[in-house]
Order: sequence, then structure tokens, then C-alpha cells
Amino acid sequence: MSMMQEFKEFAMKGNVVDLAVGVIMGAAFTPIVTTLVDNMIMPIIGYALAGIDFSTLMVSPVKGVEIKYGMFINAIIKFLLTAFAVFLLVKGINGAKKRFEKEKPAAAPAAPPQSEVYLREIRDALAKR
Repeated sequence: MSMMQEFKEFAMKGNVVDLAVGVIMGAAFTPIVTTLVDNMIMPIIGYALAGIDFSTLMVSPVKGVEIKYGMFINAIIKFLLTAFAVFLLVKGINGAKKRFEKEKPAAAPAAPPQSEVYLREIRDALAKR
């Protein structure tokens, strides 16, 4: 098997395609969460904590170096919100899958193999004698 054929098999597996879609959706979802956190959630949290703006929190500059731990706090909150949103999305999809599976009609029983049919005919013919 050639390397190109192996790669094609790997790339066309369902999990790889699902992962690619997930990464693309995650990248598209990031600006939404960033805007939500920066412009809506952090101001509310800051107001609740006596008007603190987390994005401006930093350790006093030492030799021109600023440690902006407020930005780190913002990043943690963004991560937690993104993780929670993805959790809700996956939970919703799984719930929909379960409902869909319950609604499916039961599959008809499979036909017996031809050899079994022949054996039944032979049995029935012998029983008639």
C-alpha cells in the first residue's frame, strides 16, 4: 500500500473529519467568547468587586517589565466559558442523538441463511413421511 493511499484512508476516517470540523468551529467560536467575556462578563464581575478592571491589573513594573496577571485572569474566564459552552453543545447533540435513536423503528429481523432454509425444508419433508 502506497503512502498516499494510507494517508487518504487516514484522512477520510470519520474521527479525523469530525476533529477538523471541531477545530474550525472552535476557531470561529473564539471571537464570540472573547467579546462576551471582555465586554459583558468582566465588566459585571469588575463592578461586583468594587470596580476592578481585570485587564489593567498588573504588578508594578520592575526594570520596565510588566506582569499583567489581570489578562491571565481574563484568559482563564474565557477558557471556562468556552469549555462550558462546548459542554452544553455536546450535551445537546448527545440528547438529540438519544431521542433520534428512540424514534427509529425496530429493524426487521434478518432473513435466515439459505442453508438454514434448505435444512428446514428437508426436516419438514422427512416429518411428512
